[in-house]
Amino acid sequence: MSDSPVEDTAQPAPSHISPFERIRQTTEDGNEYWSARDLASVLGYQDWRNFDQAVERAIRACRNSGQDPADHFAEVSKMMPTGKGARRKVKDYQLSRYACYLIIQNADPEKEIVALGQTYFAVQTRRQEVSDAEVLTGLNEDQRRLYLRGQLADHNRQLSEAANQAGVVTTQDFAIFHDHGYMGLYGGLRAQDIHQRKNLKRSQQILDHMGATELAANLFRATQTEEKLRREQISTKDEANATHLQVGQVVRRTIQELGGTMPEHLPTPEKSIKELEAEERRRLQKRTEPQTPQLPLFGDDESPDATPAPSDQGDLTR
Repeated sequence: MSDSPVEDTAQPAPSHISPFERIRQTTEDGNEYWSARDLASVLGYQDWRNFDQAVERAIRACRNSGQDPADHFAEVSKMMPTGKGARRKVKDYQLSRYACYLIIQNADPEKEIVALGQTYFAVQTRRQEVSDAEVLTGLNEDQRRLYLRGQLADHNRQLSEAANQAGVVTTQDFAIFHDHGYMGLYGGLRAQDIHQRKNLKRSQQILDHMGATELAANLFRATQTEEKLRREQISTKDEANATHLQVGQVVRRTIQELGGTMPEHLPTPEKSIKELEAEERRRLQKRTEPQTPQLPLFGDDESPDATPAPSDQGDLTR
């Protein structure tokens, strides 16, 4: 059993999910969408009418870009609490990722969370358009770290979902499962061992203190393990653990065959991902006018100042 600090490699942890990712929903056929009411609450809008104006501007921008707004802004109704247990039907939208991006581009730029949202949806929209290799081209080490850390946060959640379907259920199960992946990749080292080698405090996450090369190796381990669990329909936690160990060993052997540095011997960066994200937030705050943010941008981990909205938001019409 591992007693290392909790990583976002376990069951999806709310403290390591972007507030925008946290309110993302999926339809029965697997299509993602965001509720406009939820998005308004995350962005700090108390009056729905003000937020609806931003939606209307976004719809016009969508139409002017040559796309059909109906493909991105699906008007629906939602039951909202009005006090004393009563509920009433209010207007809402099911938004695509692109719709969210347009809304935030047209939202109040004085709100810090709006600047963060512009960054988040710009990155996510860009990820859908180009490959990782294209995104990483031309980025410096810190920029690569920010991008890969966001990717790893996403894929670790997907890996945990696949592991859960294979029988990995409890917190202890997840700790053991992810330790097997680390042991394969790091020559027998568990998460706690890696944490100690990096001389980190208990509250610090090892993933936030990895360089781009180390993050990329862990990203490959996570994606390949998830695919193998699903492809081979692994159905027990012992098999899941063995699979994670095996994939980690294969990635390690590949690094060795290519003459690369073993991950446990890679240097620990001076700045953590949290520090790099804080610098990015300060850069965004200094902007005097709203504009489309350009890569490089930070990943999906939640800003410590952002307050996520629950799935059932209060009435914004009040």
